[in-house]
Amino acid sequence: MFTGIVEELGEVAAVEPLAEASRFRLRGPLVTDGAKHGDSIAVNGVCLTVVESTGGEFTADVMQETLNRSSLGALTPGSRVNLERPMALGGRLGGHLVQGHVDGTAAILSRTPSEHWEIVKIALPGNLARYVVEKGSITVDGVSLTVVEAAADWFSISLIPTTLALTTLGIKQPGDPVNLEVDVLAKYVERLLAAGVDPLHSEGADR
Repeated sequence: MFTGIVEELGEVAAVEPLAEASRFRLRGPLVTDGAKHGDSIAVNGVCLTVVESTGGEFTADVMQETLNRSSLGALTPGSRVNLERPMALGGRLGGHLVQGHVDGTAAILSRTPSEHWEIVKIALPGNLARYVVEKGSITVDGVSLTVVEAAADWFSISLIPTTLALTTLGIKQPGDPVNLEVDVLAKYVERLLAAGVDPLHSEGADR
């Protein structure tokens, strides 16, 4: 489990095509400090498993399903990526609960700079629109953000200077793809309601 607070702006060092997969070598001295085989690291919001870690770099195998359902397939050597280690049990939840399971991709539609922040409008896939609400949480390329506006086919976010400087959202341009992960709590509530269960008054809810 992650929080959507990016720890490091890393870089793709190499991409090796495999049979229905790719092996990525990624550079990130901070997130690889103490990392070992089997650990998890989120890359642009996608939870990946460390195969090997040495010299400030780590490798991870990405299966075809992940390449198809996320923007990782478009990465090339030199691409910048957002990196985050899992939240330690008992640690501070600085953003919101992020699984590292991308729900879909979308394109940046526009960027509107102002003196102290920048408004970014992003396309919203129809199958995800019901989970995105004004002032709710969403993860964009692994960054926990608050929705400013939510329309039927787009939403907007406001980026402060720190986010612009320390994540890929500061360099991506209109037309570039981003990974989206909606708030998992919204999906659980939807599932319960579809089954006719009142999540506030179900058996065990008051325990």
